[in-house]
Amino acid sequence: MADNLAPIAKAIDFLVEERDRQPGLDETAEFVGLSPQHFQRVFKKGAGVSPKRFLQYLAANDAKAALARGESVFDASLSAGLSGPSRLHDLFLVSEAMTPGAYRNKGEGLTIHYGAADGPFGRAIIGATEKGICWLSFAGVKSVEDQIREMQEDWRAADFVRDDEHIAPIASQAFAFASNQNCDGQLRLHVKGTNFQLKVWEALLKIPAGALVTYGDLANGIGKPKASRAVGAAVGANMISLLIPCHRVILASGVVHNYRWGADRKRAILALEQAQVAA
Repeated sequence: MADNLAPIAKAIDFLVEERDRQPGLDETAEFVGLSPQHFQRVFKKGAGVSPKRFLQYLAANDAKAALARGESVFDASLSAGLSGPSRLHDLFLVSEAMTPGAYRNKGEGLTIHYGAADGPFGRAIIGATEKGICWLSFAGVKSVEDQIREMQEDWRAADFVRDDEHIAPIASQAFAFASNQNCDGQLRLHVKGTNFQLKVWEALLKIPAGALVTYGDLANGIGKPKASRAVGAAVGANMISLLIPCHRVILASGVVHNYRWGADRKRAILALEQAQVAA
């Protein structure tokens, strides 16, 4: 799967950078190094939409409409209770939090297998305990080596084993889930955070693909309407990108701003999600 996703990631980077002039299929295919017909097939199979549709949503930057959708769907989801049933995530994604003791001990006694894999949004670094994925970040703003060091610092008492072969099927499952494609079995997460962070991340899982919410919406949703700044800090502390969708939170103005792994990557993720939902 990684071999098929590498040209998609390269194309997405190119289209994001050149979005204002709307490059065509032939130019994008040439940049990636494939024939137009083959590139079209590869992109649509891996991304779920055509390059043209992705570029349309990337250029539209329809954040206000997505915010309106997000507010209504998010409110309805939260009215059922954060632990209540909700669409795909509760069926295919299970999240387990570390115990308070394990959190304080920074992962002491845990073994984390980790590796790098090519995904639709570039090179990803993934770490997993026996209970699930505990880390998913992107190289680009920082190198693969820097991301690995950051993961090791975050889980500083854990034992780390570099094993790209072990991570490969986990990565494939994660990318399929994040791309709204068939996902074999349940995807399990093993999260580490304060009680407040966990509550914010649980709320993030209630935001459906194609919708956006503001930090104020999120603060209201968890019953802390005056805690937008603290909510923003908790969103920024999320270390399992894509799967815990911190990218679906933006400013009330509709501006796509700071993202730990790059604002352009956030734009690409949001555009692809919105294109997939509309397909």
